[in-house]
Amino acid sequence: MTITASPSTQAPAAGGGRVATTAITAFAPAVWGTTYVVTTELLPAGHPLFAGLMRALPAGLLALAITRQLPRGIWWWRALALGALNIGAFFPLLFLAAERLPGGVAATLGATQPIIVAFLAVAILGERLSGWRLAWGLVGVAGVGLVVLGPNAALDAAGIAAGLAGAMAMGLGVTLTKRWGRPEGVRPMAFAGWQLTAGGLVLLVPVALIEGVPEHIDVPAVGGYLWLGLVGGLLAYTLWFAGVRVLPVTATALLGLLSPLVAATAGVVLLGQTLTAPQLAGFALALAALVAGQLTPRILRGLTPAAAGWRSGAGTAR
Repeated sequence: MTITASPSTQAPAAGGGRVATTAITAFAPAVWGTTYVVTTELLPAGHPLFAGLMRALPAGLLALAITRQLPRGIWWWRALALGALNIGAFFPLLFLAAERLPGGVAATLGATQPIIVAFLAVAILGERLSGWRLAWGLVGVAGVGLVVLGPNAALDAAGIAAGLAGAMAMGLGVTLTKRWGRPEGVRPMAFAGWQLTAGGLVLLVPVALIEGVPEHIDVPAVGGYLWLGLVGGLLAYTLWFAGVRVLPVTATALLGLLSPLVAATAGVVLLGQTLTAPQLAGFALALAALVAGQLTPRILRGLTPAAAGWRSGAGTAR
């Protein structure tokens, strides 16, 4: 099977096409922001790993059945590596962080992913460090922190390590997805299916050893699993990996700020929670970081590559 060139060398979508692609890709982290309320309100308590398994493996197998496309050659181990990072490792680390830390602390640690990706893009993709997007990544972390951190937020070393490791795993998975591209002729749903299946298989062992299957799964729980699997899994990851392929990787990672913001909004709309003035300010900061991170400073957009190199200093970080 012929492999496409690395997406980092492909021309990105421009103009209205870029805006539309960004909006479609943003659907994924927005849907992922509903995971908390679905898990707490609909699913059996005490089985977060099983919820992760149900989100990944059935959706992955359904995608394979629909597309009838399997990996070939080097893509067997690449699909396993990407699935393990983006799903198989990320889910347990996310749940461990949520278990050991208040949800706000865990969400703030997850918001560091764009900063991690900014540096991974330098090491893996050979890109210059974007000071613009790095700065907005820091603003995004501050904004999310204002939204979700409470005055009694406690710190736990194992929880912090898990939260940062989860952000690193997802960040590395996104960066490698950008680096390796997608095989020629393979549909986005099939590509997502490979990773969802691989991640689900990785989760089988911890589910069997740690949690098992919930004793009672009622109708609301079935609805929750269907939402997580079909919308939060199959649809969201299909759109996400398609967007990662054509959008700047750090800008794409900044879209992840939508998840804690949607989670906070769901708490207000569905659970009757309220947002204080500092939380609203943080909400605005995070949204500003998300939008600004999709843009390129006008002064650089108007320069030719040679002029931009002269203005910033050839070989130096922007």
